Amino acid sequence: MPFELGRPVGIPNDPVFQKRVLSAALKLLEAEAGPILEDFPEEAPVSSGEIITLACPVDFGPRKENLTEIEQLCSDFRHEMVSLRSWYDLTVQKRGRTTVGVSRVGLDGLGDFICSFLKGDVPENPRQDIDLAYTLNLATDDLKAYYFEAVASQPGGESASSDALNDWFYEETVAGKVLYALRDLSKKSSQGLMKVLGNVLIIPAAQIHKRKARAAQQK
Repeated sequence: MPFELGRPVGIPNDPVFQKRVLSAALKLLEAEAGPILEDFPEEAPVSSGEIITLACPVDFGPRKENLTEIEQLCSDFRHEMVSLRSWYDLTVQKRGRTTVGVSRVGLDGLGDFICSFLKGDVPENPRQDIDLAYTLNLATDDLKAYYFEAVASQPGGESASSDALNDWFYEETVAGKVLYALRDLSKKSSQGLMKVLGNVLIIPAAQIHKRKARAAQQK
């Protein structure tokens, strides 16, 4: 059975199996010649599956007056991110590390940075080494990492499969709605890099196909 995408040494909290994988990988360095392509002799453990609890238990309240659809979406988005902060902090405390930060946007400004594109604004690029569109792509990666690390401290979150996590993130959170809106907007952009971002990078192709399949079944 193949290893899940994003889990090259197996599922979380299984140090015995992970050590065997790493030992086997390091053993390949002893080969006298390469290239080397070997299968790991054991099947990868399977995650338990679904997330047990709702990861965003926040009541956004009634819709505020005089807000556009995008403004309301972004307002709900910011509230959702705040509601997850204590869970994220708990995960960082337990692990002693985080994968959030590659965009250099900063966690406190991440929601506003992403939403500025939906509102038609052009935010300042915190990374001068890459184009703004690439920074936006990294910001969406930071967002996903933030949500995944937050849900890891909730019951069932640590052992949830990658499919369950992706389904939860893209289909059940406000953040997922924001990224779908960003994808639709980017696909219409006249800028080549933004168009690529919308067509290929913001939402995984597998997730798009699953959404289409579900929509087809409901007809």
